This record gives sequence, structure tokens and C-alpha cells, in this order.
Amino acid sequence: MCLENFTLHFSAIQDPRQSAKIAYPLFDILFASLCAVIAGAEGWNDIQEYTEGHHDWFLKQGMFKDGVPVDDTFARIISRINPEQFNHCFINWMRSVHELTQGELVAIDGKVLRGSYSPEERFSPLHLVSAYATTNKLVMGQIRTQKKSNEIMAIPELIKLLDLKGALVSIDAMGCQTQIAQELLDAGADYLFSVKDNQKHLHRAVQKALEAQRIVPSVREKVSLEQAHGRIEIRESHVISADTLRAEFPAWPELKTLGVAIGYRQEKGQSPSLEYRYYISSATLTEEIFAQAVRHHWCIENNLHWVLDATFHEDDCQIYRENAAENIAILRRIALNMLKQEGSKLSIRKKRMRAWMKTQFLEQVLQAGFHNLGDI
Repeated sequence: MCLENFTLHFSAIQDPRQSAKIAYPLFDILFASLCAVIAGAEGWNDIQEYTEGHHDWFLKQGMFKDGVPVDDTFARIISRINPEQFNHCFINWMRSVHELTQGELVAIDGKVLRGSYSPEERFSPLHLVSAYATTNKLVMGQIRTQKKSNEIMAIPELIKLLDLKGALVSIDAMGCQTQIAQELLDAGADYLFSVKDNQKHLHRAVQKALEAQRIVPSVREKVSLEQAHGRIEIRESHVISADTLRAEFPAWPELKTLGVAIGYRQEKGQSPSLEYRYYISSATLTEEIFAQAVRHHWCIENNLHWVLDATFHEDDCQIYRENAAENIAILRRIALNMLKQEGSKLSIRKKRMRAWMKTQFLEQVLQAGFHNLGDI
């Protein structure tokens, strides 16, 4: 198994230890931690146990010739790695191996790692903002919000790190800001923003502009009906040109499309709900493309955040000292990207279980990830 390219992409990470005191190479620790996280490890003891249990396999890779370090050693080394360096390596790796297609939707959203709260120092939990390529279901990169800050400040920094040329970038109402819109345009991308009362005047103007579309019954071809698990959902979408608002809101750069997504939901035993969600975009969108983009934005919740919590138990992980929470979060996202590249029809949970039991299956995941994500 060839690891040269993977090593090359992550070689910029500086070893925080004094050279005279290094017993275990940094790459061995990083690679073993990644393999263990792929296989289901959720903490330092799990990482040590996985490495111990498959020590013969790691020896064949030329690693841990002097034995496997204890869990505290894994914790100490990973927690001292500079997370900005690690994150830049991850983003540059994904940038080199994943090329966005014209108009591909990239969803940006934040997630709080609730278990990373530090009770001793009373630090707030780690808050990460991620970019997710919804077509290939890959995490393109992430960035943490700074202390006493929020997503509005973090999103422009993430945009600068990514290659978003040609993409349509969707962000929820918190990111509906003229500065972020301009940052995306400068990066060669288009924006699709959800509009709510944090932009009160804009929200009311978009509502008024789309009022006719709200009350005119749609033809059947424009309505989407889904019925499953005791739930009925009816969705329809409408778009109009933003010409009428461009003069009224000149601060919004290259505003071209206004849209509304109408959702009717009826769950068994509950009262029905009717929701109107409004959007603005710098792209000229058809109703079909708009409806698809609005739906695909939720992939970042369903296929990333939910999987990280339900399968990787990210919210329950109480690792928080130094840089450990952010660094192990990056490992989870690398692992998830690689697991999704493995071609079997197993669920992510079962793939992790199989990788824990069999290094042969771990090799399949690594080979699929290394081959598809960089021809390693």
C-alpha cells in the first residue's frame, strides 16, 4: 500500500516535540489515529487498542517497530499539533483531488461539538463551520469560529481557503450578509442565501415580490409529493427575476433571482404545517434548479452533521484539552470522506465495524480513499 502522496500532503504539519525526545514518528501517530477513527475509535484508549490489536499489520507498513504508545502519548501528540496547519493540509488535499463542476452546490453551515466544553477552563464548546460538496458528498474543508465570535466572521475566512470557482454556494439566514456575498463573487462562485428577519427589510421586500407566486395554484408538474413513515410532504418552488429589487437594495451585489420554497407537512397525529422559505441568489436559476439546490442544502445536515453525531458520536466526545477537539474533528472528516469512497453498499456504521475487525477491509477503505482522493 503506497502512502507517499498522503504523506506529502500532510508533511507541512510540524512536529511540536523536541527532536531529541521523539520516540514515535508523527506520521505513525497520525496514520494510526486515522485508521482507528475509520474503524470506530472515539477516544484515545480506542486508538491505542486498535493499534495494539493490529500491531502486526502496522509493522508491515513499517510503523511502531518499538511497540505501540500508550493512550496518553496519542492524546499528547495529537492535542499539540497546530490545528491551522492540519486544517490547511486537509483543505489543500481536498482541493487537489476534488474539482467542482460548474454550478455544483456547496453547502456551508456550522456545527457545535457539545462534548468539547472545557469545565476546568470554562471555554465554550468548539464551533466548526464546514463546506460540503453535495454532489459527491465530501467535506471540502472547515474552520473554527474564534472565541466570542460567530459564523458571520468565520465564513469569509473559510471562503478564502477553498477553491469555489463555478460553484453555487448555499448558506442559511445567519450568513445572509452583503460582505459574504461579495467574498463569494470574488472567489468566482454564486451565492444562494436564505432570507429571514435578520435582514428585515430585504425579507419583507422579497415576500412582497413573490406574493403572487404564493397564491396562484401550481400545476401538478411543479409540485413534489412524498409520503413515507406516516408523513406526507408537499413541496413547490417559484423563482422570479430580482430586477424589481435591484434598485431598492443596491448593496446586494449581482442580485439576479428571488425564490420561495413552499412546504406543506402532515405527520400522523399532529397538526399540519405550512412553511414559506425565501431566498436570494446571484445566479439566474430556473425553478427546477432552485428547488434542487434548496433541497440539497440539507445534505450538510443529513449526510454530514447527523452522520457525525449518530455514527461517530461527535457530540458525545468529551475530548477538549489544547487542540485535541479540533484535530480529532479533522480526523473524523477525513475518515468520513474515505469511508464514503469505499464502494460496498454497507452503511457507514457497518463499514467502521468491519474495518475494526479486519485490516483487509480497512485496506479497501484506504485504497478507495487514497485512489479516488489523490491516486495514492
